[in-house]
Parts: sequence; C-alpha cells; structure tokens
Amino acid sequence: MATSNIVPEQEKPLSIVEKGWKTFHPTQYQGFWIHLEFFPGVLACREHFKACKDDIILNTTPKSGTTWLKALTFTITNRARHDFHNHPLLATNPHALVPFLEDLYSDGKIPNLTNLPSPRLFSSHLPYQLLPTSIIESNCRIIYLCRNPKDTFVSMWCFLNNFLPEDEPPVPMEEAFELFHGGISIFGPFWEHFLGYWKASLERPERVLFMKYEELKEDPTFHLRRLAEFLGCPFSIEEESEGLVEKIERFCSFESLTSLEVNKSGKTNRGYPNKNFFRRGIVGDWKNHLPAEMSEKLDQLSQQKLEAFGLTFKDVGK
Repeated sequence: MATSNIVPEQEKPLSIVEKGWKTFHPTQYQGFWIHLEFFPGVLACREHFKACKDDIILNTTPKSGTTWLKALTFTITNRARHDFHNHPLLATNPHALVPFLEDLYSDGKIPNLTNLPSPRLFSSHLPYQLLPTSIIESNCRIIYLCRNPKDTFVSMWCFLNNFLPEDEPPVPMEEAFELFHGGISIFGPFWEHFLGYWKASLERPERVLFMKYEELKEDPTFHLRRLAEFLGCPFSIEEESEGLVEKIERFCSFESLTSLEVNKSGKTNRGYPNKNFFRRGIVGDWKNHLPAEMSEKLDQLSQQKLEAFGLTFKDVGK
C-alpha cells in the first residue's frame, strides 16, 4: 500500500535551489537540504517506519565512508552465518545488503519489514533531528560515521559529477564549494548533521556510537573491536587468536571490495552504477583538489561551527 501523494502543508519543502549541483536538486525541509527525488521517501519513512530495540541503524553524511561502514557492520554482525568463501559481499553490493530507509520508502511506498531476521540492519543519510521518532524511542543502536569536511566536499563533488550527461561539463568546483560552504549539500548543512549525532552520542553513548573516518582508517582493528563491542557481539578470545578481526579488515577493505565484479559492473536499485560508490578511499585527498583559499575557509567554518562543542578533525595533508 502506498501513501497519498498529497503532502500536508506543514510537511511541504520550503524552497528549491534551481542551480548548483545540477544532478542534485535540493529542497529545504526543517532546516536541511534534501534531494527532491528523495523527499516522498523521507516523509513516508519518518511517518511509517517502526523500529525494534534490536535494530542497527547506520548513519552518515553522503561520501563519508558509507559503503565501507555497511560492509564492516554486515560482516561483523553476520560472522557466524557466513564464511569468507561464500559471503554475500562477494556477489552483492553493500548498499543492497544494508538498504537505505529512504530507498525502502521511496515514492511513499510502505514496505513490510516485519519478517527480516534480527538484528535488522538499515542505513540512512537523515540528520538525527529528522530520524523517525520510533528509532529514538526504541533505544535501538545508532552508528554514525563522519569525515573531515574537506574530503567530504571533494568526494561529493566528484561523485555528483559522475551523474552528469557525457556531453555536459562538470560543475565548477568554485560554484559547488560556495553551496557546500553555505550549507547547501545533500542532507546538509554538514555541521548541523555532524552535531546532531555528536550531541546524541554524548547524551546516550550506550546507544549512539560516533566514529570518524580518519580514525577508522588509521587504526581499523581497534575500531572494529570497538564496533563489535557496541553492537553487543564482541570478538571472542578464540576469534582474536584466529586473527578474525584482521581478516574482516582485509575482506572489507577498499582494495578487496573494488576488485569484485559486482562493484565494477553492477547497479543499485535506483540504477546507479556500483562503481560510482568507490573512488579512492583515502584520507587527505582534498589537498589534490582544493585551493588554499577554499581549504582555509572550510577550516574556519568548521572551527566556528564545531569546536565549541568539542568536535574537531585531524587535518591530514596540509
């Protein structure tokens, strides 16, 4: 059964930016910018998704390591069900294994999710402030992964340019930067997105785990153990002695995932090429793209918006 196409007046988007990202047509909703194509799914998800206390919700801003986080979390939580020789990740993109709530409810449809095995794994780009009420009230586990704003911006700029027609030139970086710096990006402003989950993780650390992409890259084995502990399925002494943590790290690595045929030629349920979700997977790539002036402006903005709340990022590549 699908929801009505009539959107209540209080739920309607406020404004639409006609120019800018080109492939991203943002509409402002309750202080955040949402792709107009995603808007019906966001509303349906907020109204109809019923969370269970054992659910696991993975949250990110776009281009912050979402695909990697899905692969790691799926593998950790399902390690008793699948071995590495016949693993779902070998033939299925992580986005299909851990679906976006916004996609499940796309076009206002209401899926039946009651028969999924527990714990159910879902993902979302929604800000904490826009999560379905049932997620907060259920006390299910929320994992948030964010990334240095400079790498996030560069990755987003490259990603969205991939969806332009072949005969159309890329969006100029200067134009995209002004939008991003002004808070106009997918599910942005990025600083409000960060702070929503950061504050929640300080208030409810047993239910909201806040992670940084740079730290996960720097010491993946430490953070995989931390992730497993948070999920309530810590690695046993036997698993540790068998090197399972390191095996999962290698199995879900950028190099491993990009070598798989499904991630070279497959497509998502929206028809997006899977290969577009893998670019370089490194920290500090912004220095190969951002002029010094843009770098300094984002540093100043991040300091202004985030540091007062104790949230900082290790600046790699200066």
